[in-house]
Amino acid sequence: MPAYRLGQAARLLGVSVDTVRRHADAGHLATERTPGGQRLVDGADLARLAERLDEEQAHEGTSSARNHLLGIVTKVVADAAAAHVELRCGPFRVVALVTRESVDALGLAPGVLVNAVIKATNVVVELEGGRASS
Repeated sequence: MPAYRLGQAARLLGVSVDTVRRHADAGHLATERTPGGQRLVDGADLARLAERLDEEQAHEGTSSARNHLLGIVTKVVADAAAAHVELRCGPFRVVALVTRESVDALGLAPGVLVNAVIKATNVVVELEGGRASS
């Protein structure tokens, strides 16, 4: 089973290394020490914690889409009919193409707090080394 350094686990969960350390110290994550003393997080435990955190943060009954990312609008480029809206959701840049009417109705502008709700029919998953599977 794969094991991850605390920094990698923090990046995967979108939290700080201290938060991962607290989860491990509280017994929510199994860790082991390398011969050099570095703590490694068990990959299966990390996946279970990620799912539990997702369930705790889920938006109950608001949408059939499960992928909600809290973000802030960083840029809006709109013409008469369409708009390009850029968001920063944690470490991720998300770009949405929406109607100008939606931008106006929602009052989208840089600095506005939003939820990016992602519901896609096709998702590409890549391994860290770059091999792809869809």
